[in-house]
Amino acid sequence: MSHIVDDPTARIGARIRLEREGRGWSLSELADRSGVSRAMINKVERGESSPTATLLGRLSGAFALTISQLISRAEPQAGRVSRADDQPRWTDPATGYVRRQVSPRAGGPTELTEVELPPGVEVAYPAAAYAFSRRLIWVMAGVLTYIEGEAVHVLEAGDCLELGEPVDGAYRNDGPNPARYAVVVLTPER
Repeated sequence: MSHIVDDPTARIGARIRLEREGRGWSLSELADRSGVSRAMINKVERGESSPTATLLGRLSGAFALTISQLISRAEPQAGRVSRADDQPRWTDPATGYVRRQVSPRAGGPTELTEVELPPGVEVAYPAAAYAFSRRLIWVMAGVLTYIEGEAVHVLEAGDCLELGEPVDGAYRNDGPNPARYAVVVLTPER
C-alpha cells in the first residue's frame, strides 16, 4: 500500500465542522452525542490535530454516517470508476492503521474499504458507528481478531465475518505481520 503524500487533516476537520453546523449543533452538543471532548473536536475542526480512527468512529456515529462517508465528503468526488492511484487513503496518526476507500463513492448503499492494520495494534469503535448499517469483514492477508461485544472472532486470510447487532467493537492484530482486510458496508436507502 502506498504512503499518503497529501495530508487530509484540514479537509476532514472542515468536513466535521460542516456536518456539525449543518445540523445546527454546538460543539457541546456534538461532544455530548459523540463522547469526544469539546476541546478535541475544536482542535480537529481547526486542523490542529489529526483525528484518530476511534475518534472518527465516534464522530461519524454521532452524525449517523459511516467513517467512509465522513472521510469521502472531505475528498473530491469520483465518478463510477475508482482508479487505484486516485483512491483516498488515510492513516490513523495514533496507530499507523491505513484505510483506502476502494468504492467509487461513499454514501451509496454499498461501500468497500481496504484496511491495513499493523502488528500489535487495536482500533476500537463504539456501537453507534455500526447502528445504521450491516458490515462484512473479509480478511485478505494476515490474521485479524475482531472483538464484537463479548464475542471474539479470530479471522485468517479468506475468512469473512458478518457483524451482528450493533455493539462496541474492536479490530486487533496480535500477529507479527500486518493484517489486510476489506470492510463492506451495506446501508439501507433512507
